[in-house]
Parts: sequence; structure tokens; C-alpha cells
Amino acid sequence: MSLEADSGKMSVVDHLTELRRRIIYVLLVFVGGLIAGLFCAKPIYNYLIHADLAQGFVLHAFSFWDGIGMYMKIAMAVSLLLSVPFIVYQLWAFVSPGLRDEERSAALRYVPYVFVLFMLGIAFAYYVVFPLALSFTISITRSMGLVETYGIAQYFSFMFSLVLPLALLFELPLLVMFLTKLRILNPLRLRKMRRYAYFVLVFIAVVITPPDFISDFLVMIPLLVLYEFSVFLSALVYRKQLAADAEAEARYSQHKSG
Repeated sequence: MSLEADSGKMSVVDHLTELRRRIIYVLLVFVGGLIAGLFCAKPIYNYLIHADLAQGFVLHAFSFWDGIGMYMKIAMAVSLLLSVPFIVYQLWAFVSPGLRDEERSAALRYVPYVFVLFMLGIAFAYYVVFPLALSFTISITRSMGLVETYGIAQYFSFMFSLVLPLALLFELPLLVMFLTKLRILNPLRLRKMRRYAYFVLVFIAVVITPPDFISDFLVMIPLLVLYEFSVFLSALVYRKQLAADAEAEARYSQHKSG
């Protein structure tokens, strides 16, 4: 038996084998979610087009593949929604052997909230940001006297380009709390880098949204609010850490003097 095996450490080959195994698990879950998404694509489609029906326009297909493409986009969105908690857990399981007990406990504690924040992000983006952006773009089109002919592919591309990135960015507070728990970040550092963080978030908002100012603005404001909320949560975690450190130091001083 090798010295490496005796020490309980994994070789590079073992790590790659473990990574491949977990990637296969993720792919299997994603494919399963894709199949489930195909079965429920029709009712989801009927629900999602409620916004455009309220606006009084009809969606059109401009190619033979538009309908199939719409079904596949919905199925992939459903699969992503079902896979996110499993992906996060597999990521945690892969890196957890290299973490300390405190880091492992902190990571596992935050896993369930990944799904909760992702769902909140989807709800906010779909029920708040998307209707406002859709109403604004339609009002501009009608004010210019243009004939409205909307394709189903363009409609869902517009929707997903707003909803999915914003849902993923809703994980920012959780990520900041986790990094604060690991003492990589703290509220003082976050406040010092606020200007740079704002610039990055504004850039992200411009990149992920359709090319109109109102969409950029509707995504930009929630991202800045999320950053400030992340600073607030980081401060809560940091204060608990300082209190725990002070208590540990007091116990050590008392033990030393005793």
C-alpha cells in the first residue's frame, strides 16, 4: 500500500474519477428533468403566454422549428430548476473532503437556501421585471405606429434573457454570507469595494438584458439592492464571529490565569 493511500489522501486520478462520477450524476438528473419538462411544457406554455394575451397581441411562428424550440426551452428551464439543488449538493460533496469541519458545516447549512433564493429570483423577475419591460417595449412600438408581429421564439428569448440571469444573481447574498463565514470577505471590505462592485453589477445588468434602457434599469436596481442586502447580511455574520472570537479569547485568558 502506498504512503499516499496510508495518509488517506486522494491522488489526482482519484479526484478526476470522483469529478467525472459526480458530473455523470448531474447529467443524469438534468436529462431526467428535461424529460419531465417535456411532459409539462404545454401547461407551462399556456401559463407563460398569459402576459402577452393580456397585452392583446398574438404570437407567430416564423419557422418550422419555433414550436419545438419553445418546448425545448421550457423543458430546459424546468430541468435547470430541478437540478440546481442537486448540482449545488454535488459540488459541496466534491469539495467537502478538503474543507475544515467549520467550513463543511457552513456549506451544508446554506445548500437548501440556494433553491429558495433561486425561486425568489424567478418570481421577482417574471412577475415584476418582465411585465414592466414587456409593457415598455410594446408601448414604444405602438407609439411609433408600427405593426406588431411577434414571434414565439423572440418572445421566449426576451423572457428567459431577463428571468434566468436575474434568478441566478439572486444567489449573491448567500454567496457573500458563505464567504464571510469562511472569513474571506467581511462588511468592511465590501463597503470599500462598493464603487467597483456597483460598476460590475451595472455592467452585468447591461450585458444580460435586451438592448433597451428600461430593461437595464429594471435589472440594475435589484442588483444594487441585493449587494447592499449582502453587505447587511455579511455584517450580521461578522458581528457573530467577533463575539465568538472575544468569548474564546476571554475563556483562554481565564484558563491561562487560572
